[in-house]
Amino acid sequence: MAATSTPLTLPVLPLDDEVVLPGMVVPLDLSDSEVRAAVEAAQAAVASGEKPQVLLVPRIGGSYTDIGVLGRVEQVGRLADGDPGALIRGRRRVRVGSGTSGPGAALWVEGTLVAEDGGGEGAADDEGAGDAGRPGDTGGAADTGDAAELMTEYKALAADWLRKRGAWQVVDRLQQIDDPGRLADNAGYSPFLSAEQKIALLRTLDPVERLRLALGSLREHLAEQDVAESIAKDVQEGVDKQQREFLLRRQLDAVRKELAELNGDPEDEGEDYRARVEAAALPEHVHKAALKELEKLERASDQSPEGGWIRTWLDTVLELPWNERTEDAYDIAGAQAVLDADHAGLQDVKERITEYLAVRKRRDERGLGVVGGRRGGAVLALTGPPGVGKTSLGESVARAMGRKFVRVALGGVRDEAEIRGHRRTYVGALPGRIVRAVKEAGSMNPVVLLDEVDKLGADFRGDPSSALLEVLDPAQNHTFRDHYLEVELDLSDVVFLATANVMEAIPDALLDRMEVVQLDGYTEDEKVTIARDHLLPRQLERSGLEAGEVRLEDGALRKLAGEYTREAGVRNLERSVARVLRKVAAQHELGERELPVTVGPDELRALIGRPHHTPESAQDPAERRTAVPGVATGLAVTGAGGDVLFVEASLADPETGGSGLTLTGQLGDVMKESAHIALSYLRSRGAELELPVADLKDRGIHLHVPAGAVPKDGPSAGVTMTTALASLLSGRQVRTDVAMTGEVSLTGRVLPIGGVKQKLLAAHRAGVTTVVIPKRNEPDLDDVPEEVLDKLDVRPLSDIRQVLELALTPAGSGCLGGSDERELPVAA
Repeated sequence: MAATSTPLTLPVLPLDDEVVLPGMVVPLDLSDSEVRAAVEAAQAAVASGEKPQVLLVPRIGGSYTDIGVLGRVEQVGRLADGDPGALIRGRRRVRVGSGTSGPGAALWVEGTLVAEDGGGEGAADDEGAGDAGRPGDTGGAADTGDAAELMTEYKALAADWLRKRGAWQVVDRLQQIDDPGRLADNAGYSPFLSAEQKIALLRTLDPVERLRLALGSLREHLAEQDVAESIAKDVQEGVDKQQREFLLRRQLDAVRKELAELNGDPEDEGEDYRARVEAAALPEHVHKAALKELEKLERASDQSPEGGWIRTWLDTVLELPWNERTEDAYDIAGAQAVLDADHAGLQDVKERITEYLAVRKRRDERGLGVVGGRRGGAVLALTGPPGVGKTSLGESVARAMGRKFVRVALGGVRDEAEIRGHRRTYVGALPGRIVRAVKEAGSMNPVVLLDEVDKLGADFRGDPSSALLEVLDPAQNHTFRDHYLEVELDLSDVVFLATANVMEAIPDALLDRMEVVQLDGYTEDEKVTIARDHLLPRQLERSGLEAGEVRLEDGALRKLAGEYTREAGVRNLERSVARVLRKVAAQHELGERELPVTVGPDELRALIGRPHHTPESAQDPAERRTAVPGVATGLAVTGAGGDVLFVEASLADPETGGSGLTLTGQLGDVMKESAHIALSYLRSRGAELELPVADLKDRGIHLHVPAGAVPKDGPSAGVTMTTALASLLSGRQVRTDVAMTGEVSLTGRVLPIGGVKQKLLAAHRAGVTTVVIPKRNEPDLDDVPEEVLDKLDVRPLSDIRQVLELALTPAGSGCLGGSDERELPVAA
């Protein structure tokens, strides 16, 4: 064909999402109507013997590009799949012009050949271009150093990519290309180039720039391929390692099995944790956690310490009674009989426990036992002095309900992990005491007694009382999570009871979750009953004696309770009974006494020595502590229950000088303030009370509370201090049969205090017959046993002048033991 600048008129062969670059030979499917129409139109437009030409124009998203490729139809026939097709070779870039008319149904346009060096549009030798696979002139670009470097790098990268795929013939053909434009157009065969990237190559007219663009795309693809190959290699190595480890472990299991059979020892089924987990019927969330740990165990080697940790954890989980529960025996009458049989006295406490059981029975009968994972009901806190039966009450509650009983001793616990457990990362990690208690009980609904909650400590290891908040909260403990188990444990059906000696020592947040049941101690009659029915039979057995061999009269038991022991509980009373029985047993073995023996009150001194606590009223009047002015008897509450408290006052000699108030006896700040209030009141009312207070400015006052080694505090000694100072200043003694308690104000009002019941029990034990309490504490007398009130003359008073009028002996009468008639209120 002769060279000409006349535009070419060609039928358009549209390529949907495909791009053909110059030099490429591609097969096209003629079953497509547009492709077939373009080829037929091209064939009809040329003379016989010439190869028809079409204009290959990419069509992206329905739009044609402005640059196409002149394509020559090399052959028309059948494709490999049998469909009609044509083989077309791309030759030159053509700028697409306006449309025109032509034969056939194809779209005809005018186009202009594009110069390869970007220097403009023009004509070239058509046949020469077709033979070279690249028409036009490079303009000397191939001779530049930049083009040579790009060609060398491209050939090296492309050859490496082709060799990995075994395309060796293509590598040889690629190495023979010495033109940058033709080399760049050859990238059109690359399957990793997108249609947009190929269009960019088609539109780039400068050969060097086109080669640089192709090289950049090849670099990006190779970089992505390197990353993908590296990931695939790592994955394959991991898979191979796991498969190899799996096969080796299977072989190891087979070898162990063969050795076990050769040795005649069957496999230890106890070590088959998977079978044990499946047979345990664990809750779903626990079952999943156990299977997860089993997978870790199977992957761990026998020498790995992690295997030992997992086995210990699995043993702990499998030993917990997840599905074990005892049936509640809600026989309220039977429960009350159990409590009465186990404990004498404590009627209010036993009534509260009976109410607690009755409410639980009613809730269970109405289906309100557990609602939404939460169980209603309070946590009972049994508070009171030592030896009153708090722990044994917990055992009785368990017996009455038909549940298992377990005691958790919290005295001295200072580590929060003791409650919540240790993390498994620590050596020697264990679950907390709550989980261990459930495991020990063998039931998910035991009665758990938290003993001595007031003795919990706190240090750098944490605060165990804070860890108990979740345990004792009915709204939270159904999802209790132990740090060691790391699975939820339902504690909503566990009956928690707590014991404490001093309620004030329990943290407020913990106390708020409990209902306090106060045990104030036993009366003397109750102690005699307990000793006769419970303590004596138990100590007879421990001493190796039979029931009929030694008998203690009630009078002897009463003397043991009143003069040999002075306590709210019965521990020391039981020790005294044990001493008597041991002494009798020893005398019998030495041949000094024959059995059976009846021990009366007069024989106690010969058996166990003199009494240790002689009542004040039993002493000679001249030897009593209140035999001199300035001494008054008060009442106090300690950790061991109620007790009597003496307050002594003395005046300094005027010749020695000195003034002010001196306080001794290890008193707390509140008690010191009570002493100053008492002195201020007497100074302000000296004339009214006929007390010589004018010379106090020149004489010092010393106020002492004996038992100086024992710390004392609280406002309830204010009345006693005022009475002692008034006795000192007036020279009138305080009646020996009167004890008092109450806070005093600057105006002389007697204010209410706490622990009335315990104080009255202490006064009864000490032999006091008249007790002064604040008027506003009169309702508290309902809690005091009737037999105690019958033996005490309780005087509720509201003014300190009434107290002084009652407690002080008349002027000049000396020490009096009895009471004189006064117009004062008497408790009913």
